[in-house]
Amino acid sequence: QVQLVESGGGLVQAGGSLRLSCAASGRPLSLNTISWYRQAPGKPRELVARFIDGSNTVYADSVKGRFTSSRDNDKNTVYLQMNSLKPEDTAVYYCRANSREYDYWGQGTRVTVSS
Repeated sequence: QVQLVESGGGLVQAGGSLRLSCAASGRPLSLNTISWYRQAPGKPRELVARFIDGSNTVYADSVKGRFTSSRDNDKNTVYLQMNSLKPEDTAVYYCRANSREYDYWGQGTRVTVSS
């Protein structure tokens, strides 16, 4: 079993920054299998960032150049640095750990960007 706990959400003005954290615990897993999703009100959940190997990450077009995902293996934590936030970034952000062997979601952390 894996537990994923997101933190770092909150209310921020447009143009501001937030850093989300996703702390993994439980069975050992590769942090490369952790990705970020978000779900805005009334919209389907969408992929925000996903590691595709040890050094590359794929981002949604809407966040390219503004969001950066990173990981700290010592802390078993994945981060999402969000800069130049826009009102349309308002959503609940989730981290997900998935592979052919497992699929776990965190509880989400809410991000609200005011204009």
